[in-house]
Amino acid sequence: MVQSHGFLLLFSPDSLSSPFRPRKAGGGKPLDHEVPIHVVTEPSQLPAEFLNPSAAKQLIIGFDCEGVDLCRHGTLCVMQLAFPDAIYLVDAIKGGESLIRACKPALESSHITKVIHDCKRDSEALYFQFGIKLHNVVDTQIAYSQIEEQEGRTRLPDDYISFVGLLADPRYCGISYLEKEEVRVLLRQDPMFWTYRPLSEMMIHAAADDVRFLLCIYYKMMEKLNQRSLWYLAVRGVLYCRCFCINENDYADWPHIPPIPGKMGRVIGRRGASILSVKESCKAEIFIGGAKGPTDKVFIVGPVKQVRKAEAMLRGKMLDIF
Repeated sequence: MVQSHGFLLLFSPDSLSSPFRPRKAGGGKPLDHEVPIHVVTEPSQLPAEFLNPSAAKQLIIGFDCEGVDLCRHGTLCVMQLAFPDAIYLVDAIKGGESLIRACKPALESSHITKVIHDCKRDSEALYFQFGIKLHNVVDTQIAYSQIEEQEGRTRLPDDYISFVGLLADPRYCGISYLEKEEVRVLLRQDPMFWTYRPLSEMMIHAAADDVRFLLCIYYKMMEKLNQRSLWYLAVRGVLYCRCFCINENDYADWPHIPPIPGKMGRVIGRRGASILSVKESCKAEIFIGGAKGPTDKVFIVGPVKQVRKAEAMLRGKMLDIF
């Protein structure tokens, strides 16, 4: 049986009424003031348009996961889905593997945009525990850094905005998320917090709070991002999804990375080694911008040692490539 819990959103639906370039959410409908929360233990409790993705019914949803040591070896306990008119908490503990696998078409679909803050570990858990290749994400952590760079504000390479920090930024929400720290304290005291059933009111609202503002943030960010930043956001989102999902087949079973015009064979160094040869020697993927993306960026994805090796080779040998 579905459990429903209403709550009052802390922002006006008018803040979601502005158009954005990439897509409209189902009907362009803004979030209501009171959005019900549904705890899901059976696939039939999820919207049909989510379970059966279609080009005719493009969706944009907020997305997050909760669990114990969430990664390839941890336990995924709850998967949160924020729609314009409701939030669904997919209970992986009670619903089991079959429930999460029923979500696989949607999570891998290019017809459903998943808005998430820092997707790396969520993607790793989905891939190694359920064989799901998370695809078509808009990562608000990446989008934030792109907007900062686009507007001339510099940040250190490893200085990423936290979700609490993002919510506090008045350009996007301007709200305090004190409850997040309360949950973190509980998690430090008891790492098994998300495994307990039935879900308590605190667990339900904590899980919902992590996704209920994502659509609002998404709309506001899309209004700010230019075409160059949108390309960068798409590529980095794809790389974030797979960065901890290293396998033996060089990601052959993953969706293609957004098109990056060729320069892959341009000359590096005095001996004429190409980027392709560096890729082969380092066992790392290397991607470079071009007409559709930032020409001053190089993306390297692979095991840490191989990435560092490739980076050293490129920094030491690249000559007049752009």
